[in-house]
Amino acid sequence: MIARARVIDLIDYSGDIALQRGRLVVAGEDVPLADVSCILTGARTRWSGGLISFAAKYGVPVIACDWRGVPIACLTPWSENSRVGARHRAQAALSLPRKKNAWMRLVRAKIIGQAANLSHAPTSRSKLIELARDVRSGDLENREARAARTYWSHLFPHEEFARDRNGSGRNALLNYGYTILRGRVVRGIVVAGLSPTLGVWHRHRGNTFALADDLIEPFRPAIDHAVMGLPPDADITASEVKRVLVKALSQPMGRAGASVSTSINELAHQLALYVEGETARLNVPVWDVAAGG
Repeated sequence: MIARARVIDLIDYSGDIALQRGRLVVAGEDVPLADVSCILTGARTRWSGGLISFAAKYGVPVIACDWRGVPIACLTPWSENSRVGARHRAQAALSLPRKKNAWMRLVRAKIIGQAANLSHAPTSRSKLIELARDVRSGDLENREARAARTYWSHLFPHEEFARDRNGSGRNALLNYGYTILRGRVVRGIVVAGLSPTLGVWHRHRGNTFALADDLIEPFRPAIDHAVMGLPPDADITASEVKRVLVKALSQPMGRAGASVSTSINELAHQLALYVEGETARLNVPVWDVAAGG
């Protein structure tokens, strides 16, 4: 039920969450909130305002999921970053050319990371690397979508696969991993003093976490790689399967050795400097199987 490594998974839990001196107590187990990255709650999880208060105190996002395990809301603490006001204003005022340049670098990093997962398909891997090189400011030619078509059709050897956000099997595994990843990205954004609503490229008026949907992209290949290591019929409700996906955030992102979680924090910090004009370009980490696998 409770996935270790800083993620509390209560999607399938039916009952109350108790709080005791900065610790979550659930079904006889207790976890210090200081060690928690995010909390996932399900349709049958009962919690009080005390959970929100303590989660905010420890900087922990609470992600509410529906009966399918799909996130429908995210409660985040107000940032205590000393530059939060200045950074929100800088985000709102960021020029279109700088937004487009940042999105270009995010897309390039994502595609290169996807290519790293295709060592078993060298022709497709080379195609992705070429597409990454061709990404221009704003990715107006939509190289990201072209790369995705090649990537998903070759990611799982000897399997016919199509990405479906509402699908089962491997799609469900990917969705779960991305949910955890998104929560971790939201936390990194808030800690950096940025607004998760003010995206670099995503900007749908109903998207509260547009910036998270921007910054999550380079890290998706790390989750994909974890799913590649699971059998196609893996049960997403099994605790050992969830543990593998949670652990993906602790693996090295690149050859420098920083974990995926640490790299998320660093990217959010780099973006904060970028929007304030302290840096000329956004440095984006790239997934490297040799480091993480």
